[in-house]
Amino acid sequence: MVADKGSKRKQKSRLTSLSSRINRIVLTILILIIISFLVSVYLITEKEREEYEIREADNTIKTLSNNIYSELEGYMELSRLIMMEDRLVKFLRAKSASIDIGMINDARYGIMDILNVTEGVDSVIVIRNDLIMAKTNRFTYKFNYSLLNKDEWQKDILAKKGKAVISLNSNGVAVKQDNKPVVTIGRTVYDNVSQKKRGVMLMNISAMVFDIMLNELQLDNICIMGDDGTYLAGNETYMKYYDKRFSSTSIFHESLSQGSETIMVSGGRIDKTPIIILRVGSFGTQGIPYSILFMLCVLLLIYLIGMTYVGGFVTRNITDPVAQLSESMARNKVSGELKPIETHIPDGELNELKNDYNSLIGHVNELIETLLEQEKTLQKAEMRVLQEQIKPHFLYNSIETIGFLALDAGADNVHNALETLGSFYRNFLSKGGREIPLSREICIVKDYLSLQELRYGDIIKAEYDISPDTERVVVPKLILQPLVENSIYHGIRLKGEKGLIKISSFMKDGMLHLVVRDTGVGMTEEDIEGVFAPSDDDAENLMSKSFGLRGTIERLRIYNNSEDVVRIRSEVGEYTEIEFMIKDSRAGSREE
Repeated sequence: MVADKGSKRKQKSRLTSLSSRINRIVLTILILIIISFLVSVYLITEKEREEYEIREADNTIKTLSNNIYSELEGYMELSRLIMMEDRLVKFLRAKSASIDIGMINDARYGIMDILNVTEGVDSVIVIRNDLIMAKTNRFTYKFNYSLLNKDEWQKDILAKKGKAVISLNSNGVAVKQDNKPVVTIGRTVYDNVSQKKRGVMLMNISAMVFDIMLNELQLDNICIMGDDGTYLAGNETYMKYYDKRFSSTSIFHESLSQGSETIMVSGGRIDKTPIIILRVGSFGTQGIPYSILFMLCVLLLIYLIGMTYVGGFVTRNITDPVAQLSESMARNKVSGELKPIETHIPDGELNELKNDYNSLIGHVNELIETLLEQEKTLQKAEMRVLQEQIKPHFLYNSIETIGFLALDAGADNVHNALETLGSFYRNFLSKGGREIPLSREICIVKDYLSLQELRYGDIIKAEYDISPDTERVVVPKLILQPLVENSIYHGIRLKGEKGLIKISSFMKDGMLHLVVRDTGVGMTEEDIEGVFAPSDDDAENLMSKSFGLRGTIERLRIYNNSEDVVRIRSEVGEYTEIEFMIKDSRAGSREE
């Protein structure tokens, strides 16, 4: 009773554990769903905010780039008007010796008359081929005359052949006294009649133009700078975010962490200019997809309700019925009887399981009754086997009696033949064993050949080359005798002359190799192929097959659990050699 109570407690503990595991699984799934929801909300929110900032940055930078380039195009057109001003043309055409300060001032006044119609031009510098200059705001610039005497500073301007080139700070030949940056529009000046190059014009645009533009657009998160890192306008603190990646005409975006805040730095170069626009924006709430978040919350609620229902369903339809089945089986175990389960189980797979269990119980009871009958039959059969074991001894005794009678009658040959036959059958029967040591198999072959010599005389000669380390290897019984029989009847006897049968054994790579070689008529290739392709006649007579060459090969394949067990080598009219490979299952003699 104590053991039964302990078994019930273990059963109840297992059922409680199953229920607990199911509850833990449901709870784990709920936690994973909630975590997945929160992670999804975070990722979606962050991605949407980032994409919102990217869209805003693209729109702002593209709009500002178009405005700046349009403004510069206006100054380019103004530079064309300046090149055609009469006093400047006269200055450019004059010979070096005829130029005086008056002509230079006239050219400067002509330029200033045109500049009066616009704002933002800081200065205009016209440099003739002989480096004589006419310039406005001439006292606010410092000139680099060593660079001015070289051609490098104007190569990009000359390459455009009169078209405007936008650069920074007068291409390096002049900088402002206060080091404030300017945007330079350079042109090669050609004579409008002779089309000869007369000089180069540099129109410097004040960076204040960009500050005014930013104020009008109310953009305080923009920094305008040159591609060489020169600050031009806007929020100068943003220059620390500058990187060569922003020098592309394509807009580049990069998210950066600033303490607990994440910012988006965007920038790109204005096409055909060395001007770069940087925009810095912080992630706000503008890009949060509230409609998507609402749908996710609804889905989360549906999942929670669904998992709660699944948990209750599993308890009602799986855990509780399993507990009832287990308790019923435990009662059967306690009673010691195999009785069907009568507990009511809801319709479904578990009810089918109960019905299958009840069917199994009925079948087991039937099997028990059948086994009892078979046990009685087996006991009767064993008695008959004990009786049959007497017959081999009767055979040995009968052969010995006939041998003594032959000896008394003076028939010594008959006595020797009977004695050899008795030895053959004694080894042949081998106490009923299916497997024998190789040494006993050799004894069977020797007795068999002795009997054959009584019939054929000295036409048959036998040689043995048995390696001592192979004698105790266990082999299937009658593995060699069929080969020796084939050598006599299908080899030596057909040749009609004396023949030799040589039996050899040796070990190689853990396998026993048995070789039977005869000097008979040999075998053709077709004969050898026929050994490995049994005919239908062999299937009709299993008894003859089991003692023939093919049957021996099949028995050896089953014994080795391998197809590769035999090698046949032959030359027609000369010899036949059959080699068996047998696994070494030696563990001492199985019969001794």
